[in-house]
Amino acid sequence: MLAYRHAFHAGNHADVLKHLVLDQVLRYMTAKDKPFRYIDTHAGAGGYLLKGAQAQKKAEYREGINRLWSRPDLPEAVADYVHLVQQFNLPAPEPGQPAPVLEKGMTPPLALYPGSPSIARLHARPGDSMRLFELHPSDARTLAAHFGGRQVQVINEDGFAGLKGQVPPTPRRALVLVDPSYELVADYGKVVATMRDAVQRFPEGVYVVWYPQIARVEAAQLPKRLMSLSPKGWLHVRMTVAQTDSQGFGLAGSGLFVINPPYTLHETLQGVMPFLVEVLAQYDGASYLIEEQPA
Repeated sequence: MLAYRHAFHAGNHADVLKHLVLDQVLRYMTAKDKPFRYIDTHAGAGGYLLKGAQAQKKAEYREGINRLWSRPDLPEAVADYVHLVQQFNLPAPEPGQPAPVLEKGMTPPLALYPGSPSIARLHARPGDSMRLFELHPSDARTLAAHFGGRQVQVINEDGFAGLKGQVPPTPRRALVLVDPSYELVADYGKVVATMRDAVQRFPEGVYVVWYPQIARVEAAQLPKRLMSLSPKGWLHVRMTVAQTDSQGFGLAGSGLFVINPPYTLHETLQGVMPFLVEVLAQYDGASYLIEEQPA
């Protein structure tokens, strides 16, 4: 859907959950010496200016990353994620100079929010590679301007179709993030079909699927549809922090379905989700769900 621009929603509560989970999975992937490929089917622009006109239209980041930014009581996994976003907000180095380092106790102003490709790049090692799909031409150009390099390919194509050519990768180790806008109801079916094909081609891959919690039956059914095609273990986490309006419109929360999750992820989320719900809640009925089928 070319009309969708993530800049309007950057740093909101859904980004917090998505990128905290992504950060934890990336830490697990990079704990082993073997290189891996990061594949992003809907990469966006890679980074967002929170003071820009699009982000300021609804300023959704104020109820997301902004609530965590300067808190001294963050659980370890939340602190790790916030630290990454703070790194992204450090000034760019002068030509020929090393990148600045976030010193202990330092909290830069919150001006930028990293997209998923930037989260992945902050973890990437010299042997790792990235494949970034983005259909919107403007966002694809932005990605190409900031993510060029021998190990990174920015592909201005539909990520649903493009994933077929990426799995299995060489070497056979990859993390795939699938997070379309879901503005078209057909996206839900495309997610299931794409994941079914990818898992058949590459059953050992780690797949992270994001979805919105909205008043649409397809959104509610998506996790169960993904459970049915997971060959080994899976983990599902959902966070509800806002109320829809009187007509049922609005983003109440979001969820992530992880196929072949790190064995550490369930315990980590059990420790941080109560904190996240308390801090990000916009109404008294805020809640979370974690369910898992171990491998």
